[in-house]
Amino acid sequence: MFLLTAGFLLAVAAPRAWAASFPTAAPAAPAAGITRIDPTFWWVGMKNPKLQLLVHGPGIAGSRAELASYPGVTLDGTQKLESPNYLLINLTISAAAQPGRLKLTFTGGKAKLKYDYELRARSTDKSRVQGINSTDFIYFLMPDRFANGDLKNDVVKSTRVNHVARDSMYARHGGDYKGIEQHFDYLKSMGVTAIWPTPVTENDMPRASYHGYALTDYYHSDPRYGTTAEYAQFVQKAHQNGLKVIHDVVLNHLGSYHYLFLDQPAKDWLNQWPKFTRSNYNSSALNDPYGAGHDRDRYNKGWFDTTMPDVNQSNPLVATYLIQNFIWWVEYTGLDGYRIDTYPYSDPKFLMDWGRALLDEYPQLGMFGEAWVGSTAQQAFFARNILPPVDGFKANLPGVLDFQANYAIQDALKEKGNVTKLYEALQGDWLYEDATRNVLFMDNHDMSRIYSVLGESLPRLKMGFAWLLTSRGIPQLYYGTEILMKNFASPDGLVRADFPGGFAGDKSNKFTAAGRTAPENEAFDYVSKLGTYRRSHPVLQTGRLMQFIPEQGIYTYFRYNEQGETVMVMLNSNPGEKTVDGTRFAERLTGYSAGTEVVSGAAIPDLKSFRVPGWSALVVELKK
Repeated sequence: MFLLTAGFLLAVAAPRAWAASFPTAAPAAPAAGITRIDPTFWWVGMKNPKLQLLVHGPGIAGSRAELASYPGVTLDGTQKLESPNYLLINLTISAAAQPGRLKLTFTGGKAKLKYDYELRARSTDKSRVQGINSTDFIYFLMPDRFANGDLKNDVVKSTRVNHVARDSMYARHGGDYKGIEQHFDYLKSMGVTAIWPTPVTENDMPRASYHGYALTDYYHSDPRYGTTAEYAQFVQKAHQNGLKVIHDVVLNHLGSYHYLFLDQPAKDWLNQWPKFTRSNYNSSALNDPYGAGHDRDRYNKGWFDTTMPDVNQSNPLVATYLIQNFIWWVEYTGLDGYRIDTYPYSDPKFLMDWGRALLDEYPQLGMFGEAWVGSTAQQAFFARNILPPVDGFKANLPGVLDFQANYAIQDALKEKGNVTKLYEALQGDWLYEDATRNVLFMDNHDMSRIYSVLGESLPRLKMGFAWLLTSRGIPQLYYGTEILMKNFASPDGLVRADFPGGFAGDKSNKFTAAGRTAPENEAFDYVSKLGTYRRSHPVLQTGRLMQFIPEQGIYTYFRYNEQGETVMVMLNSNPGEKTVDGTRFAERLTGYSAGTEVVSGAAIPDLKSFRVPGWSALVVELKK
């Protein structure tokens, strides 16, 4: 199950046999040029004045680096690594430094190398990074599978997959930033406020590169989506359209065609094993009071897959490299939040340092992690919680993807479902500092689509939509669920199919009402009605929640606030209609005399009893 979190189409051979997968250092050679410097540029005015530059070039370690005088910037020293092709330069950029170009020279080889390193002005717009919180409604999509808006970037000849093959689930299909931009209005019509694409950084792997979870360059957009500059423009255009952007990131591993793997700075930049060793995929090893050190190491340092080298974040140089990269993306693009893939697999101390560094620079930044675990306590362990530290680890991540609620909604909506699971999933919220920062979802790219799980029952799916958009937390909708896209998780990858209408030649265009079937329009309209209602009613965003223990297969809860707004929700998991006595809910109904059913607009003149049709949700705005 856990292997799916980074994409289930990854069991492909590494670029070389395992015995040779850790190349020895190349022989020393005179500096012939600088291939790159990471970060690619930086900014003045950062709270942390320290900057670590990783210089890459043939034999660059044999050179002496010097910095021409620049007011406010000092060269603290350089550091060689095991590979002769890397050199670290440590700088201090004081608050007095101004934007400009640092003049770096490298001497000692056959030629004197010069490099102008750019320092930019940091943005002064405090509202540029908006954050992600419970006022948002997230739409999660795979850019390659959503819509193709720019045919010119479908084929990039320099990449290992330089063709489009829409008949293959392993291949690229051509979706891109422009395709998403062309459907901003579609997203807003559902009340969506934030877009979460799967990782957009370069993934130049020879197979299944479309999902992005085996990155091959930390600092560049995948050119098949658009240039790095076009990604920054995409974020800006989203903001101009009232939409936030969540950047999906992988801390734990990189792709086996990443330059840091193909030409490793040092052996301790990756977690090495005598032979290929997978993670045991069991986070219980981290906080088991009786656990073995071997199991903890296997979990954190084992590789996620053969094509995903595990990054050694306990190395402070590696930790700094990663932290700087994720600060870089925020400052460069103005993105609003991070979703962290395989969050628990990373080194625990690094996770604390990473989170602290980002929030120091951007206190408003939204962050939630994937913690695909089996219990509420284990899930809460990886978010801000009331628990004591374990082996020095105390999570500072604001929220997590709520897999416990996901298990519960799937159980509740099945034909003989148990809505008590929903009650129990939220009952454990006392473990969190603030459970409203958790992200609710019914399905995603790693699991069977909810419509198929429910036997393609539209009434029960609509119950799920009602729960998603009225319960506590941040709702997330997987692309196409609103138009009844289906299929089960399998090696064929059909849960990641193209959105119909997003590509030239599609037989139908599901982005339009005319292109959708009657059931598809019913589903879409239901989401739109509740989504836009949620967007305009703070009670469903930030209101308190009170839930009642389910009885006779009916789960009832209320969202309410100090402004006098109250919404009552009843989920009937029975096939037949039920009449519910309203007197049980007096502590929330007192003061109200009537209500309006939100989706249908039907008046509810009496709150003493409620008739709830079978397999349906009743969402009622109460009136005084």
